[in-house]
Amino acid sequence: MNPENPVEMASEQNSSTFKRSLGLLDATMIVAGSMIGSGIFIVSADITRNVGSAGWLLVIWLITGLLTLTAAVSYGELSAMFPKAGGQYIYLKEAFNPLVGFLYGWSFFAVIQTGSIAAVGVAFSKFSAYIFPFLSEKNILLDVGLFKVSAAQLTSILMVSFLTYINTRGVKEGKTIQTVLTLIKIIALFGLIIFGFTLAAKKEIWEANWQTGFSLFQFDGISSLPYSNMAFMGAIAASMVGSLFSSDSWNNVTFIAGEIKRPERNIGLSLFLGTLIVTATYFLCNVMYLSVLSLHEIATAENDRVGMVASQHIFGEIGTMVIAVFLMISTFGCDNGLILSGARVYYSMAKDGLFFKQVAQLNKNGVPEKALWIQCFWASVLCLSGRYGELLDYVIFAVLIFYILTIIGIFRLRITRPDLPRPYKAFGYPILPLIYIVSASIISISLLIYKPSYTLPGLIIVLLGIPAYYLFLGKKK
Repeated sequence: MNPENPVEMASEQNSSTFKRSLGLLDATMIVAGSMIGSGIFIVSADITRNVGSAGWLLVIWLITGLLTLTAAVSYGELSAMFPKAGGQYIYLKEAFNPLVGFLYGWSFFAVIQTGSIAAVGVAFSKFSAYIFPFLSEKNILLDVGLFKVSAAQLTSILMVSFLTYINTRGVKEGKTIQTVLTLIKIIALFGLIIFGFTLAAKKEIWEANWQTGFSLFQFDGISSLPYSNMAFMGAIAASMVGSLFSSDSWNNVTFIAGEIKRPERNIGLSLFLGTLIVTATYFLCNVMYLSVLSLHEIATAENDRVGMVASQHIFGEIGTMVIAVFLMISTFGCDNGLILSGARVYYSMAKDGLFFKQVAQLNKNGVPEKALWIQCFWASVLCLSGRYGELLDYVIFAVLIFYILTIIGIFRLRITRPDLPRPYKAFGYPILPLIYIVSASIISISLLIYKPSYTLPGLIIVLLGIPAYYLFLGKKK
């Protein structure tokens, strides 16, 4: 670069810092769009098998929604205090120490974000196969002994790579895709709910479903098995694994705080608006399911695709195509939000010397291109492994622990750093944050006791981050 050329100097300066180009609507669409994928059309089947009744199906979604909203409005205080790229990684580092922040970032890269990208990508391929059968996971393109590559896996990798490329072109391109697709899928989801109530809802189905009331029992679609006095806690916790993942990723907007206009106002407000929209939509969608489908149909839906069965009841034979197109749009937009925001965490870690140093760079478009591509590479590996679904189940415990620690961080920072400016303070403090901490802790402990297969592997993944932390720390020194 010629140091005497002011144009080149300005270009270099602009590419070394994030550009604040996202408004409130963009931020809200990132919250909602990252949350809404395919889960709302699938996980109600497993929840119904675990709880057995209409009442508890809605209670599980209601508890999930209230916990998500409580966490979101609590995060508003932290986002206003630290309005820069990295989000939850920054909050944990500032509230506790760099190791705690790194363990979150490590888990985030290893499984949480990349595993979500892979899972949503393969979901996109599976639903695309309804329209284009050659994209099916049954279409094996490469078979080398134990290693197989299906058309669905290849399609998911191509989609993730395409969205990664789009996001390397600048935040404007990524935000346009995110805002447009999220608005489309919110409108379409509300349309599905309205059509469900007006075209396919039946009073006799609703009344038959509610004969189960708020009973809690294991249900396989035909027979029921009551739980013992203690096992019901494990059933509730297991039921919430799916609903929590379907409602997760709301915190993605905090990772791109460095690119949001008026972050001290817009991040907290977008967290509240985005989670409120999705929580209300998810709850109404399940009310619609109970109006259109029997509990037996919900519990025994083929491949758990409750949304597909409901759409067939609403629209007839064309219902499969309707929901397939909707889910293609939904998963495409969801993955874009995950890809756009996730790379900012690795960028922030690298700036602290706790990730590959090449990742701590922005390209000429002001985005962390190398962070985006390394995220793309690992998500693609997980697509090929076929283990992303199991990995996501494993880390739900770790995800909850990090959420709990982050909200505890609000209390800790109030004591240890009272001098920090707080343009926004956590709504309902200290009551609502305490309610979240207690509720999420009960769910976590129940999972630890009753579903160790969900928790122990996740803990191992997190703990593997300890030697990795000291390895990066040694290289930094």
